[in-house]
Amino acid sequence: MLKELLDDATQVIDEALEQARPSLRAREVGVITEVMQGIAHVAGLPHVTHEELLRFPGDVLGIAFNLEEDAIGVILLDDSEHLAAGDEVVATGRLVDTPVGEELLGRVIDPAGRVLDDGPPVRTGQRRAVEQDAPAIMDRAPVKVPLQTGLKAVDALIPIGRGQRELIVGDRQTGKTTVALDTILHQKEGDVICIYCAIGQRGTAVARVVDSLREHDALDYSVVMVASGEDPPGLQYVCPYAAMALGEYFMHQGRDVLLVLDDLTRHARAYRELSLLLRRPPGREAYPGDIFYIHSRLLERATHLREEAGGGSLTALPIIETQAQDISAYIPTNLVSITDGQIYLSPKLFRKGLMPAIDVGKSVSRVGGKTQLPAYRAVAGDLRLSYSQFEELETFSRFASRLDEETRKTIERGRRVRQILKQPQHQTLSVPAQIVVLHAVNEGLFDAVTEEQIGRAEQRIRESVCDALPELMERIAAGEVLEDKHWDKIRDAAREALDQWRAEAENGES
Repeated sequence: MLKELLDDATQVIDEALEQARPSLRAREVGVITEVMQGIAHVAGLPHVTHEELLRFPGDVLGIAFNLEEDAIGVILLDDSEHLAAGDEVVATGRLVDTPVGEELLGRVIDPAGRVLDDGPPVRTGQRRAVEQDAPAIMDRAPVKVPLQTGLKAVDALIPIGRGQRELIVGDRQTGKTTVALDTILHQKEGDVICIYCAIGQRGTAVARVVDSLREHDALDYSVVMVASGEDPPGLQYVCPYAAMALGEYFMHQGRDVLLVLDDLTRHARAYRELSLLLRRPPGREAYPGDIFYIHSRLLERATHLREEAGGGSLTALPIIETQAQDISAYIPTNLVSITDGQIYLSPKLFRKGLMPAIDVGKSVSRVGGKTQLPAYRAVAGDLRLSYSQFEELETFSRFASRLDEETRKTIERGRRVRQILKQPQHQTLSVPAQIVVLHAVNEGLFDAVTEEQIGRAEQRIRESVCDALPELMERIAAGEVLEDKHWDKIRDAAREALDQWRAEAENGES
């Protein structure tokens, strides 16, 4: 009996010691030997590990990054103006992490969890290391469920699936953020949690995004994580990893998550700055040799999990900026090879007012039609063929004095397809509404409508057909395969709506 009591007491003591071990760890203290804007070198701390969080005077945090024999290169996450050589540095014993949890929904925070909006501090008892291993191959499931963006050009021609990594690329001021923001706004009626990660952006640009989310009631299911251009480069470097860790928290709960990384060009520049300050050798175009690795290990974490592993998904929409439309530059080619496709926004289309300025010819989704609803697959083939033929012929038609009838019809149809793919900012469309319009343009119903009137005619067809055929619209949204008789009903209803609109327009003019 006495032996059993001693064994029980020993077990209780061992468990108490195990729980208290972190607080009983010897306090390791190092000394700053050199400090610069964004980085510091520290002597001492022999037991520190890579990416361990270090605490400097004034509650400044840093990450142990370069582990050398006689010093540690540290990335600072806060302003370092008051730090000086000789100051003490304390090892915290934990890796850099970020808060996670439902409490973050509707909030604007930085990677450390500090509140950037006017609300109270975030109180969540859960934290997650920003660096995580990507899910194993055997834990992943095929990407088959579509992520609807509400944009006709994307959902029909460049489909995105839940768990996919689709790059958004283009020059400055071509509408890249708008495409991503519209995708977030379109999830309002769905079950997707959205995370907008702003890296190196101006404060006014981030404020506009937050205002748009709040105005459209999208902030309730969204989190905005910010490391602005005024923040230290270390915080900008950590930001996308912290946002990914937050998304993984929801994914492992079986939720579907959309993560927008805006943008990784600035992230690459911040990492280049840190690497050069830490005296890492520059490589191609002054970027360090591991620049590919930092982005690949980030985006590899976006996936769709098997049911046994949680069943959630994390869809990543990284954004990068090109210079003078050079999609073959170093960082763009890196990310094109990492992701599952790209949406390219053309400055030429933007200047023509064709928004979203998506260049269908240079855009691709490598997951493709596997994620599309059957109704999209039925209309997308003819739509892409008409548009590609038009783009090829439009250039040559400028140099030709005469065009045969077939070529002229192809060009006129292509111009109407291009007009149909136009869409006002923040005005996304449901799946049935998109299908109705795309089928109508494939059937040539808009051929007799002038380009200036296509917008009004499209709206009339969309509203009339959706009201006239509610059961058929429900079947489209549910992903059912439509028969020829169903397509005929849609065409006839669209033609009737167009005739009524044309008659009303003529009466109004008279």
